[in-house]
Amino acid sequence: MHEINRIRTSCCRSVCIDRGVPPGSLCVHRDSSNESGPGDTVSYSTLSVSELDDVGDTKGKRKRGRPARSTAASKKPRKSPVEKLGPLRGKKTNGVAQQNGEGDPTTLFEVVRLGKSAMQSVVDDWIESYKQDRDLALLDLINFFIQCSGCKGAVRIEMFRNMQNAEIIRKMTEEFDEDSGDYPLTMPGPQWKKFRYNFCEFIGVLIRQCQYSIIYDEYMMDTVISLLTGLSDSQVRAFRHTSTLAAMKLMTALVNVALNLSINQDNTQRQYDSERNKMAGKRANEKLELLLEKRKELQENQDEIENMMNSIFKGIFVHRYRDAIAEIRAICIEEIGVWMKMYSDAFLNDSYLKYVGWTLHDRQGEVRLKCLKALQNLYTNRELFPKLELFTNRFKDRIVSMTLDKEYDVAVEAIRLVTLILQGSEDALSNEDCENVYHLVYSAHRPVAVAAGEFLHRKLFSRHDPQAEEALAKRRGRNSPNGNLVRMLVLFFLESELHEHAAYLVDSLWDSSQDLLKDWECMTELLLEEALQGEEVLGDRHESALIELMVCTIRQAAEAHPPVGRGTGKRVLTAKERKTQIDDKNKLTEHFIMALPMLLSKYQTDSEKVSNLLQVPQFFDLDVYSAGRMEKHLDSLLKQMRFVVEKHTDTDVLEACSRTYSILCSEEYTIMNRVDIARSQLIDELSDRFGHSVEDLLQEGDEADDDDIYNVLSSLKRLTAFHNAHDLTKWDLFGSCYRLLKMGIEQGSMPEQIAVQALQCSHYSILWQLVKVTEGSPSKDDLIALRRVVKSFLAVCQQCLSNVNTPVKEQAFMLLCDLLMIFSHQLTTGGREGLQPLVFNPDGALQNELLNFILDHVFIDQDDENQSMEGDEEDEANKIEALHKRRNLLAAFSKLIIYDIVDMPAAADIFKHYMKYYNDYGDIIKETLSKTRQTDKILCAKTLILSLQKLFNELVQDQGPNLDRTSSHVSGIKELARRFALTFGLDQIKTREAVPCLGILGTLKEYWSLLHAHRHSYLEKFMTEQMMERREDVWLPLIAYRNSLLTGGDDDRMSVTSANSSSKASSVRSKKGRPPLHKKRPEAEEGMEGSWMMRNDTLQTPGALQTPQLTSTVLRENPRQAADHVPDQDSSEAGSEPDYIHNQQMQMSWLGQQKVDESNRKDRSGMNYMKARGGGVRPAVRGLMEDDAEPIFEDVMMSSRGQLEDMNEEFEDTMVIDLPPSRNRRERAELRPDFFDSAAIIEDESIVQGVPF
Repeated sequence: MHEINRIRTSCCRSVCIDRGVPPGSLCVHRDSSNESGPGDTVSYSTLSVSELDDVGDTKGKRKRGRPARSTAASKKPRKSPVEKLGPLRGKKTNGVAQQNGEGDPTTLFEVVRLGKSAMQSVVDDWIESYKQDRDLALLDLINFFIQCSGCKGAVRIEMFRNMQNAEIIRKMTEEFDEDSGDYPLTMPGPQWKKFRYNFCEFIGVLIRQCQYSIIYDEYMMDTVISLLTGLSDSQVRAFRHTSTLAAMKLMTALVNVALNLSINQDNTQRQYDSERNKMAGKRANEKLELLLEKRKELQENQDEIENMMNSIFKGIFVHRYRDAIAEIRAICIEEIGVWMKMYSDAFLNDSYLKYVGWTLHDRQGEVRLKCLKALQNLYTNRELFPKLELFTNRFKDRIVSMTLDKEYDVAVEAIRLVTLILQGSEDALSNEDCENVYHLVYSAHRPVAVAAGEFLHRKLFSRHDPQAEEALAKRRGRNSPNGNLVRMLVLFFLESELHEHAAYLVDSLWDSSQDLLKDWECMTELLLEEALQGEEVLGDRHESALIELMVCTIRQAAEAHPPVGRGTGKRVLTAKERKTQIDDKNKLTEHFIMALPMLLSKYQTDSEKVSNLLQVPQFFDLDVYSAGRMEKHLDSLLKQMRFVVEKHTDTDVLEACSRTYSILCSEEYTIMNRVDIARSQLIDELSDRFGHSVEDLLQEGDEADDDDIYNVLSSLKRLTAFHNAHDLTKWDLFGSCYRLLKMGIEQGSMPEQIAVQALQCSHYSILWQLVKVTEGSPSKDDLIALRRVVKSFLAVCQQCLSNVNTPVKEQAFMLLCDLLMIFSHQLTTGGREGLQPLVFNPDGALQNELLNFILDHVFIDQDDENQSMEGDEEDEANKIEALHKRRNLLAAFSKLIIYDIVDMPAAADIFKHYMKYYNDYGDIIKETLSKTRQTDKILCAKTLILSLQKLFNELVQDQGPNLDRTSSHVSGIKELARRFALTFGLDQIKTREAVPCLGILGTLKEYWSLLHAHRHSYLEKFMTEQMMERREDVWLPLIAYRNSLLTGGDDDRMSVTSANSSSKASSVRSKKGRPPLHKKRPEAEEGMEGSWMMRNDTLQTPGALQTPQLTSTVLRENPRQAADHVPDQDSSEAGSEPDYIHNQQMQMSWLGQQKVDESNRKDRSGMNYMKARGGGVRPAVRGLMEDDAEPIFEDVMMSSRGQLEDMNEEFEDTMVIDLPPSRNRRERAELRPDFFDSAAIIEDESIVQGVPF
């Protein structure tokens, strides 16, 4: 039978050739027998559309529910266009719908675009018109697809009857709008988004309504599939995009029809078997015959649906899933995922999964995203896992690697897919695969972290034993189901060596593990109760980690927003989220009001644990204390806090206590009085102790022992920590601190820690006094008193700058900068003119001391830094901390310059270090330069010039008057000048004032492009005849600069001339690649350097003054030589997509490229049809057309070791859609070959980057 079919097909093709029908029209050859084998396909040959009836009648059988097909002899002649006027949508002329004069939509496209009518009624109207005259109805449908592509033309009845498919498409291509490349599927706006939905819905409803009769008439579906196949093969992107979407939705609808047929076949088979198994007397033979006939008809219908699906899959999908346009590829992958989920028996096998697996390596994130979502729909159904086992084994590594995708959306979906794989089979993922996902819980991108948290929850924290869970459900605390899970969470946190951010871990698990993270009762019992016999005891590290995690969960529940670094800011909570936040806050408050004092009592000697626990009251609902009559627990908390203050001198612990007291003392709560009394008692005791210890220390002087020093230091640390958040001015701490500082300055023996704390405490005291003055109505005496205090403290700080101890000097410097900023002229702005007596302006001596401090302590080499650290060996962390401290010092001084507190010329000594210390302070110096330029451009320019002068003078002092102008030091100055020149911007007139003031004019070659056209005459005003006649070496920079202006102007004119003369020669290069951006400037600079060399040769200066390579904004390269380096892109293979020509990441290995070339040569031999079609298109429409005859798929989709031959095979070699047989059908499903050839797996890792932190 197969041999007969092959002979018939060959004969039909011969007949087509004898008729002289060129390629491009539709011809359908069908087996006239009732049997249908695996090899039955729908093939496209060379008959025109008008000849479909003749060919379709070769199958002379009639099927139930379908209109009878008339033979060629009895066929009625076609009606004239006038006789075929249908009742569907108004009047038509030559088969083209016209407006009815009332503005109503008259075409399918307009009806679908407006979407005012239900698709069901629209399709029913079309079916009614098809029954009356199928030619005109099909013409309306053809024009619908043409217009949906954005084409302004329309197919007329004469074209439909007399022209070939290729000619029709070529004609429609010429009708495109030449002014715009947009078409309905790409147009923005909600209207066109709705159109896309209506377009897809129309196709689905059309097939659903026609599934019982019309789709089997061998006319409508053949015509539509032929049209869509031709359009999908077009060079016009709009045609290809629209027809591919239509074809894929058409295929989806056919898959649904095939699924219904399969279900009906199974039901019919069951009825037949049931009837046949009855006894002979009860068996109804007529019913058996009807069931047999129905089964036969369903079988024939299914065979026809298979042929249609084969035609779409092999004619459109296998070409367009590797289209050059990412959106078209995404459509194909999205729909094949729908087919595999909808009809898994037919499509969920290696033959189709391989396309999704290959496309996981697509270059565009949009396509990779569609692949992952398609696979998620499959892995969600656990019944499909056996069919996905081979695919999982082959592509698991690629899916896991995509969790690090550079596109965050793709990474999120990849993690979710890995989670689904884990749920289906825990053995599918190795420990290494899981670890690759674990560390993503610390990602800075919250969606990635949350997805990884879901994976971690499924892997480690999900309970798999329902019986054990039910037994433990009634238990609470440490014996609850969460007890072991909390221990596991702590262990995971400690073993996370890459990150130590508990807040990030909690936030990642918050959405998936809230029940675990909010089980504070379990956590506190694990911390408070002793371990039971046989139970593992929590170690010190585990307890610290658990407390840190617990505090992070409390903060997350109370604040209801991610930690700093995740998210763009606090979003507005919904009503449900707000209610959850309030409930959680009440729950944690009620629990920790009683538990926190016990925890503080147990861990009161451990500073790390206590500092974390003291943060808990900051998240309380403090009204619960009074509403719940829990004042006794408040007293217990205050008692424990007092013990903590008395036992600890660690800064973190004391500051945590200070913040907690400050929150508990809020005036809005009724407990304020009780807390204020306790705080005052504590401060009184600390103040008295501090006062007595200070008196003892001052009296003993140099004879003070360690106990005296410790008493002063411990009391001062506690008071300083509290003074930060509380107003302690009534205890007059400033006087005692000032006396300590004066004694240290006079005697020079004050311990550095006491000096640092005294400076800080005095600073807080001054700020609290300023707050009182600004908030109230101060008298003149108050202002004078505060000014006297500030002046005396500034003098002390200035004297401390010469202290031998570095920490004291740094503290004094920071406080000086802060106070000068606070008490500057900006203090009187905003209607506060009365505070003018408090304004302090630093004198020149203080400014010089501050600048010298920066030069001595910030701009130092590593060796100098090690010496200043008294020889202590620093590890990497200490080095980073020291650098951070120096950056803070520089930033504090830079603020004084920016806000005009310190004179701007002082910045010259900072700007000159821009290049040398670029890695450490480049961002700070650059920002300072930017802000000062906004303040005063001229003064800023002069400051830059001054910095260059300083560098040049230092170089002269080091090397003497005879400089080696080719040395690296001179080149460094020129490079710095080039960097400065880039900061001037394009405002040439404003920047011209300062440039001639430069003393080292040799570097001004970098500046000449900034000056205006009359820059030479401007320079002449500054030059005298004596200056022009000097010939000593020191005057060479001025002469060279003057000559550069002269030759630069000439070179400008020469460059224009040369550019005009060479415009023709460079036309080819300008089409293929961008010419050098600075084409004229290198020539001008070349002439400028030539004049420099000539002038220097005339003067006979020692040494060749060769300009270093990188001393200007462009490389000094011959433009002709640069042009020679432009790659000749004419040699690129014809047909490549222009979007990918310049992307080096798309280049494959040499061996892979050779195989691609060989495969492409095979492809081009089968593309004559395409080229013949595209030859007559007008050049004006080229903006809508691709350059290649067969759009090339991106090479990331190709194998690096061998081509995927079945991706380029003809229809006869591609697989045939073979629906699974029913129980009554012969067994056609054979074992498929392994389509996951290792050569087909793409190994492009360019998509994957580092962890998105």
